[in-house]
Amino acid sequence: MTHAMVKGSNVPLDAMAVRAVLRWTPGAGVPDVDASALLLGAGGRVRSDEDFVFYNQPRHPSGLVRRLPKRSLPEGLTDTIEADLNALDPSVDQVVIAASSDGAAFGAVRDLRIMIHDAAAGGEPLAVFDVRAETGEETAIICGELYRRGDGWKFRAVGQGYPTGLIGLATAFGISVDEAEPEPQPPATAPPSVPPAPAPGPDSQATVLHQQPSYGYPQPAAAPAPQPAYGYPQPASPQPAYGYPQPAPAAAPAPDPNFVLPPQGPQFIRP
Repeated sequence: MTHAMVKGSNVPLDAMAVRAVLRWTPGAGVPDVDASALLLGAGGRVRSDEDFVFYNQPRHPSGLVRRLPKRSLPEGLTDTIEADLNALDPSVDQVVIAASSDGAAFGAVRDLRIMIHDAAAGGEPLAVFDVRAETGEETAIICGELYRRGDGWKFRAVGQGYPTGLIGLATAFGISVDEAEPEPQPPATAPPSVPPAPAPGPDSQATVLHQQPSYGYPQPAAAPAPQPAYGYPQPASPQPAYGYPQPAPAAAPAPDPNFVLPPQGPQFIRP
């Protein structure tokens, strides 16, 4: 027997494992819908980020809650969450079944419905709930929840929407979401990239010294050697202070071949 649910109603489940099937009618302008599940502890929050089962993490580490592939049926598209309820850790009190839309709000989604099936028996659903967006601006909706009651489990029809999408819904239950910053786009005409730092200067003891251009940019022609002060031309040899040109040294006079010493005076004659 299938229970037709209204918002807020609940029904006991006798199944050991269930499939929560989301179904909607595709069409022009209808966004895609993704099913997800959150495993909650006694405080109504996840125990860790691993308790979030969705398209990027389709299987819980325990393997007991998993997202099945989407299917296209004559009645519409489906996305399914399967849960082995009786095998779940006792610290899990609820399994929230949610839907998120991609590209538009749920106001554009037609005939959204959640159906709870006995995963082992198949056949007709145990419960059916037609999910309706209250404002039309919702981008995520809690369709229903599977929760413990005594030694068994029950299903409650919820239909609570979130305008903040799957991220807003997940963070509301304690999931840590790190949104990567978008990479900056390069400009149409990219400036030259900064090259590495210039290599160390050449060895001053090398036989040949090569001019090292900095950063790969064209270098100006080498400046002429600096001129000495006052602009006077300099000889090759080192110059004295001030850089003035020096006169050529005078040539030494040649000795006179007829030169003789004068006669010595009596003071120089020995007795």
